[in-house]
Amino acid sequence: MSQIRKARQEDVPAILGMVRDLAVYEREPDAVRMTEQQLAEALFGAHPAVFAHVVEDEGRLQGFALWFRTFSTWEGVHGIHLEDLYVRPEARGAGHGKALLQALARHAVAQGWARVEWSVLNWNEPSIGFYRSLGALPQDEWSVFRLTGDALHRVGAAREHQPDRA
Repeated sequence: MSQIRKARQEDVPAILGMVRDLAVYEREPDAVRMTEQQLAEALFGAHPAVFAHVVEDEGRLQGFALWFRTFSTWEGVHGIHLEDLYVRPEARGAGHGKALLQALARHAVAQGWARVEWSVLNWNEPSIGFYRSLGALPQDEWSVFRLTGDALHRVGAAREHQPDRA
């Protein structure tokens, strides 16, 4: 019997393993630099920055949803940004992904939050089809921008803005 529950400290190694599996699936096998210690601190440290739900079936984690709070200035309330949703290939088709998204939606509704949102790679047709089957809609009018690497360091190293004084 499978169950959806909040992640626990002892789940960290399995979650990180699935993060690595997800990176392979997303064609970025060497991109994961996160350590178990970093994930444990992010999820369970003094000031958790991210949260996770897992699906457990017969004592084994079969999937996870890793998320963090967002805030809508237009709505005036928080929302959920789903950073990663992953179900092991051998466990797909059993409703685990849907159950994880339902748990996040229930949490958002219970908190009075306005939305659950996420990004999906344009080539990932199986996931896009799954999300559409739930009623999720792509936000085509938005483009994701990211500062990273050298550009991040260059912008971060720029002098602080000094207002003009007349």
